[in-house]
Amino acid sequence: MPIEKTNELVLEISGLHFSYPDKPGVLEAINLRVMAGERLGLIGPNGAGKTTLFLQVCGVLRPSAGEITVLGKPVLNGDFRPEVGLVFQNPDDQLFCPSVHDDVAFGPRNMGLSKEEVEVRVKEALSAVGCSELAGRPAHHLSEGEKRMVSIAVILAMRPGLVIYDEPSANLDIRSRRRLISLLQSSAGTILIASHDLELILEVCSRVVLLDGGRVVADGNPHDIMGNDDLMTAHGQEKPHSLVPHRIPHQG
Repeated sequence: MPIEKTNELVLEISGLHFSYPDKPGVLEAINLRVMAGERLGLIGPNGAGKTTLFLQVCGVLRPSAGEITVLGKPVLNGDFRPEVGLVFQNPDDQLFCPSVHDDVAFGPRNMGLSKEEVEVRVKEALSAVGCSELAGRPAHHLSEGEKRMVSIAVILAMRPGLVIYDEPSANLDIRSRRRLISLLQSSAGTILIASHDLELILEVCSRVVLLDGGRVVADGNPHDIMGNDDLMTAHGQEKPHSLVPHRIPHQG
């Protein structure tokens, strides 16, 4: 499905710095603008600051300096922002209710919606990820692929303007990964994805940001950035297999 972008600014990060008490310079001078409808992939080595950046955007961590705005409103530490949804790397960190239905209903209920509206959102979200039949089951009885889809439904039920995915293909088998990619490709909203699965980034994202040492070192077209051998190697990354030229064995 084509990506429908508009001129609406969804996320703006200006002069962002962050340090942990025992680890200075985790993020340094981050500046980023994401428009409505963009699918942005965040790549980089372990410890580059990808997850920390996401936690800043969600308001879980307070920046040491700088500002973050989502849909024109500043992100404040500890502020519940249903317009920003984070799909955790491990679904077990997100699914904790007695049933799948209750997990998906948890967010809308805490938004103060009516019982009728909550039920509408639960049905819509589970249908969107192809898991309607799982509503009555406990999440801990599901496969890893089913848990991943339900954890996405948990976020979709709140209808956020920005959805953040942290390593969404981790621990998925081939079929579940393919299903995830199809879902992400058909998503109409604005999404950020941090992943070491560079083939997924290549298939889904229209833009890539390479983060290393807490700094943005490249921002642009996925093929241009991930196809650059020198750039990728310098920052601990490998070119996606699909971008590596393959020689056809000589016949005869």
